[in-house]
Amino acid sequence: MNHHDSGLISESPGKGFLLGVCAVASLGGLLFGFDTAVISGTVSSVSERFALSGWHVGWFASSALLGCIVGAAFAGVLSDRLGRRPVLIAAASLFLISAIGSAVPPNFGWLAIARVVGGLGVGLASVVAPTYIAEFSPAAVRGRLVALYQLSIVIGILLAYLSNFGLQNWSEHLVGSSAGIAWVDWLVRDETWRGMFGAEVLPALSFLLLLCFSPESPRWLILNGQAEKGRQLLGHVQALHAAEAEYRAIIDGTLNTKSSWTEILQPRYRRALIVGVGLSLFGQLTGVNVVVYFGPSILESAGIAKDGALAFQVGFGVINLVFTLIALALIDSWGRRSLLIGGMSVVSGMLLVVGALFAMQSEAQFRWSEYGIVAALAIYFAAVALSICAVIWVLTPEVFPNQVRGTGVSIATFTNWATNALSAFWFPVVTERFSMQTAFFLFAFICLIATYFFYKVVPETRGRSLEEIETGWLHVSKASLT
Repeated sequence: MNHHDSGLISESPGKGFLLGVCAVASLGGLLFGFDTAVISGTVSSVSERFALSGWHVGWFASSALLGCIVGAAFAGVLSDRLGRRPVLIAAASLFLISAIGSAVPPNFGWLAIARVVGGLGVGLASVVAPTYIAEFSPAAVRGRLVALYQLSIVIGILLAYLSNFGLQNWSEHLVGSSAGIAWVDWLVRDETWRGMFGAEVLPALSFLLLLCFSPESPRWLILNGQAEKGRQLLGHVQALHAAEAEYRAIIDGTLNTKSSWTEILQPRYRRALIVGVGLSLFGQLTGVNVVVYFGPSILESAGIAKDGALAFQVGFGVINLVFTLIALALIDSWGRRSLLIGGMSVVSGMLLVVGALFAMQSEAQFRWSEYGIVAALAIYFAAVALSICAVIWVLTPEVFPNQVRGTGVSIATFTNWATNALSAFWFPVVTERFSMQTAFFLFAFICLIATYFFYKVVPETRGRSLEEIETGWLHVSKASLT
């Protein structure tokens, strides 16, 4: 086996095995991103095909989020009882069922059900995949490896944008002609939105097949009567002396404690719960998913033509990807806390700038405000990708102790999806009843509060084992943690 430094993780006995395990789990993030972003290219076509009212369009756009909320709510308990791997297999199966069901529904009702099913898969994967990666990863590289999950989400979003764009162009080339295959004509030329949803089949099937060859989390095995098997897996991903020390720390730190909804409410877990829920709550209130869902509409409101708005949205996706890669490189050297607080300060500032430019535009005080809005949103995406979007998936599974990690991550991720849904619902209401600048000023104000919250309560976890972080919650003062 090659032991040369890969740049992602340092020399270790099983870095190829470790990277392979984490890469497979990260496919859950890619499907997460693809499934939530693919809808952006289908709304108008689906609305026309099924003659949808405004209420039905809203339900179509948010149906997957309902599934996400339910999936996230139960993922922790299921993964603690059944294991991380079986729940990921269930998520992959739901992705596959949803992709097929969304591509071939006979009516709108079946399409909405298929979207809810896909949302269930997203909810399960968003809880279990980062937890699975964190429980496999040595402390020194855990940040970068868990950040692979966020990178995969961003890649999934960009792939959905590119897939939608490519299928739309292909359909235009096929107008008045035929691809020579009846089902291709149906999925691409005649009803392109079906092909957009169907494009998810390949990654979903790949995820499902690869999981069949993936191992269970070593920590879950140790905590559930398969200690020797878990011990051997730890030895595959780090030096034997480090694996033995980590094995002992898991045994000493957990004993026979089991996760439950009531256990996590105990005082000794309270601060971890506050940090985990706070990350998820404020992570959505940055407005990042609102801009993902409504970005073209926001830019059109700024005076940019539809084609230009779509092009800028793809550009934002590229910026998101580039700065997620930068975060991946920095998260274990700069630390989670530094990236989080520094990035959120920039996010707050850019939201204020966007709000101010919309206000100036409404009063005709700034002729070229639309270009300022594009520039501010570009910086905003860079800062969000470098901070909260990368840190949340790393820090959330880190802050919860072994005994309650599944349940804790589930509660935090449930908060994430619930806040996501609420943000998606209230944004068009606020912009319609008040103004675009009002919405962005509200986001900016919330982000300022979030930055202060992160400064006061979020610890630095860089370089610590999960058991050391747990000991910190239980025995170390707030000052030494931060």
